[in-house]
Amino acid sequence: MKKLLVTSFLAVGLLLPMTITSTLQAEPFERHPEIVEAIHSLERAKEHLRHAEHDFGGHREAAIQACDNAIFQLKLALGDHH
Repeated sequence: MKKLLVTSFLAVGLLLPMTITSTLQAEPFERHPEIVEAIHSLERAKEHLRHAEHDFGGHREAAIQACDNAIFQLKLALGDHH
């Protein structure tokens, strides 16, 4: 029983740091799927705006720029500075 307990503690002691490290090193895209989906939604919205038949009194271009800014900010939040 004592040997099993010691073996269990050793296994946890060896596996826990690897689990924590792999979690910390996970890609930002894997850790924040909601932000990634928001970026995709904004990119789709931007495409819809680009192909709209009207400029909506000049507001279409402002909305496209707002999408670009939002996408930029979300990428910064993910740590993707490209």
